[in-house]
Amino acid sequence: MNATVEIDFLGQCNSEKIGSTYWSSTGGQAEFCIGSRMAKGGKGIICLHSTTKNDEVSKIVPMLAPGIPVTTSKNDVDYVVTEHGVAKLRGKTVRERTQELIRIAHPKFREQLTDEAKKIGYLL
Repeated sequence: MNATVEIDFLGQCNSEKIGSTYWSSTGGQAEFCIGSRMAKGGKGIICLHSTTKNDEVSKIVPMLAPGIPVTTSKNDVDYVVTEHGVAKLRGKTVRERTQELIRIAHPKFREQLTDEAKKIGYLL
């Protein structure tokens, strides 16, 4: 299990940067997720809080902002956990990943995230 700062609808994890400030480094997150998938019965789990700044900012976002590093690629994330549930991403389409992540987002942001997903063509 590893933690991330934010995740986008594709399942890309930014585990290093908050705004313009580097908060952490990559550590071994990518290798851990790859190793988990390669291990017999292994499952890579990424956890994060659904919001920050007193529930004013969603940590599940449509797309990572320009200049934000992708610490762990979408292809290496199996499960994502927030305080609102578990999203299984492995083997899912972009639409399915988006739906899974919106489902575990803070309820306050689900409608907004759904609208944004429709605008960028991830949901119909």
